[in-house]
Amino acid sequence: MHNAENPPTDNPRVRVTDVRLLSDNWYRLHTTTFDLQQHDGSWSTQSRETYDRGNGATILLYDVARRTVLLTSQFRYPAYINGHPGGMLIETAAGLLDDDDPETAIRREAIEETGHRVGEVTHVFDAFMSPGSVTERLHFYAAPYDAGTREHAGGGLADEGEHIDLVELAIDEALAMIDDGRIIDAKTIMLLQWSVLRGPFSA
Repeated sequence: MHNAENPPTDNPRVRVTDVRLLSDNWYRLHTTTFDLQQHDGSWSTQSRETYDRGNGATILLYDVARRTVLLTSQFRYPAYINGHPGGMLIETAAGLLDDDDPETAIRREAIEETGHRVGEVTHVFDAFMSPGSVTERLHFYAAPYDAGTREHAGGGLADEGEHIDLVELAIDEALAMIDDGRIIDAKTIMLLQWSVLRGPFSA
C-alpha cells in the first residue's frame, strides 16, 4: 500500500528525493521533497506537506415519503477558530474507515452517530476533500431511514469524545441552509445537492 513513506512510482514525471516525518501525534504529518518534470521537459524541485489521517466514509440518510434528511450537529474546533459561530457544524454522519471496508465502516458510523441501522446503501461517489495537503479519500453513501430503522438515540461514542445531536430537516430547508450559510460542511453540501439532482429527491 502506498503512502508518504512508500510513494508510488507509476508517474515517471515525479521523482521523490526526501521524506521526513514531522509529527505522529494524532495522525501522521510528513514533508516530502520531489522533482516534477514540466511540460517543456525541464525539472523543478518542490516540497509539500501531507497529512495522513486515513480514508473515511459519509452517508446521507433520507426519507422520501416525508421529504426529510437526518443530519448531525457537533462541535468542530478547526471551524470554530476559523470563524464559524460557536463551532457547531451540521453534517452527514461520517467517520474514518479504520480497518474496515467503506460500506462496513459507514454502517458502523450510521448506527453509532444516528442510532439507525440502515438496510441497502447506495454508493454515490468518492472524492478527495482537500487534495492540496490531506491524503484522505472520502467514500460517499446514501440510504433510506424511517422509524423502523431506529435502534437507539444515537449521539456517537462518549469514549471517543463524541457529543453528537441529531438534526432532522425537510430537504427544502436543508437546501436553504446551504444558501444562508447554516450548513457549511463540504461533504454535507455535496450529498444534499446530489439528492435533488440525481438522488432520491430528484423526481
